[in-house]
Amino acid sequence: MTTPSLPDVSDIEQQTIKRVTRRMIPFLVLLFVVAFLDRNNVGFAALRMNEDIGISQTIYGLGAGIFFLGYFMFEVPSNILLHRYGARVWIARIMVTWGIIAGAMGFLQTPVHFISLRVLLGIAEAGFFPGVIYLLSLWFPSRYRARMIASFYLGVPIAQIIGAPLSVGLMEMGDAWGFVGWRLMYIVEAIPAVILGVVCFFYLTDHPADAHWLTEKQRTWLINTLAQEERNKPLVVGVQPTKGQMIRKALCNRQVWMLALVYFGITSGSNAMNFFMPTVLASFRGTFGLEIGLMQNGLITAIPYAVAAVAMIWWSRRSDRLQERHWHAGGAAMLAALSIAVALWLNQPWIIVIGFILLAMGVYSAINVFWAVPGQVLTGVGAAVGIGLINSIGNLSGFIGPYLTGYLFTVTGSYTPGFLVIAALVGLGGLGMVMMPRNKVSQIGAELAPAAGGKA
Repeated sequence: MTTPSLPDVSDIEQQTIKRVTRRMIPFLVLLFVVAFLDRNNVGFAALRMNEDIGISQTIYGLGAGIFFLGYFMFEVPSNILLHRYGARVWIARIMVTWGIIAGAMGFLQTPVHFISLRVLLGIAEAGFFPGVIYLLSLWFPSRYRARMIASFYLGVPIAQIIGAPLSVGLMEMGDAWGFVGWRLMYIVEAIPAVILGVVCFFYLTDHPADAHWLTEKQRTWLINTLAQEERNKPLVVGVQPTKGQMIRKALCNRQVWMLALVYFGITSGSNAMNFFMPTVLASFRGTFGLEIGLMQNGLITAIPYAVAAVAMIWWSRRSDRLQERHWHAGGAAMLAALSIAVALWLNQPWIIVIGFILLAMGVYSAINVFWAVPGQVLTGVGAAVGIGLINSIGNLSGFIGPYLTGYLFTVTGSYTPGFLVIAALVGLGGLGMVMMPRNKVSQIGAELAPAAGGKA
């Protein structure tokens, strides 16, 4: 992991950020890779599982997306508990429980089992992503956050790059050894989550003050820098509100909800890709003489994510350098929407693959820059709740998008109508981010901060 390069950076700052980055980011990326393997391997299992246990495209879309319904219901409570118990304990709990449920997917027998386990998986994983975003806000000054979030979010494309060939390889290996391949895939890919959950308990550190792996000088610099940023947030003087008051204000804040709706639109593109790209590629079989087998499908699926991994790091670094978030996030999302819409309109297999590449580049670049905004203006338990709310509302697109795509395929026999709706949602999310008043966003911190004029 390279040291972030910014102008006018002192030696102690470089040393501290480098040490924290090396300690935390690779491990968090590994956790995210495992999370996305267990969340999205259903897209490859569907190539065999749906026929084996009688799952229609509509039911599959419902089951794939209903993960996010459980995620939505338990996201904010999970983040409140994370703030109470600390990331080390709570993220460890999340990983162990989701690993057990992900492994149980290998034993499902009916569509009802499929839907039920997907709901439970969402409940188990709720709080992981916003919990890590909140954790990063406790460890990195704001000028580094977009690139650190981008580095963490590398887990998504890495999971797809590794997961696509790994998942289909396990399926083929299971079939060759006399097992049901997709069942073996579920079980094997669930084991790392349980192991890493235990490791997480001993490895993560909740706060810089507890970081004995930093020197005293490094620890002091980091604590003072982060404390100064907290003091510089709007109106942080006066009577400190209770945790309950901050939670209520976060849940009722209009700008937090605006950010949540923007995130809903942007993530519609990533969720649709994750769950339906393998089946879209499989539908090309026989078109213009194309023969796309299971392994070819996995390898082609990995291409957009590999390109997106490079694009999102470069784009987030550019955003950090210019300290501009709204155009970087919104513009990337609108480009993604336009690209996939044009590709679907031209309706040629390899043009559609290029459209998926541009969709992945735009959506993942937008998501990374987007997450630099809430951490700059939210604080304390209000940050945990606000980030949790934004992520939970935004991830409802993971329920609505896959279900709608599967339903429209069942009705029309084509994936084009569903993905055109997805393109529209991504485009609207990008437009909303660009049009969001900058001064209004800055007021989030003011509304959640202590009221002025009281006794300190």
